[in-house]
Amino acid sequence: MKAMLTAFAALIVLTIGASQVLNRAGFSSAEQGSSSSVRLGD
Repeated sequence: MKAMLTAFAALIVLTIGASQVLNRAGFSSAEQGSSSSVRLGD
């Protein structure tokens, strides 16, 4: 049981970390899916 909880905690930390790294590197879906002819927000 302890190993499973540790694995879940590691998964959460890795998921949040990967999300932050990808957003800072410019790999968000909004930045990848937009071009000069696409308006996302104002």
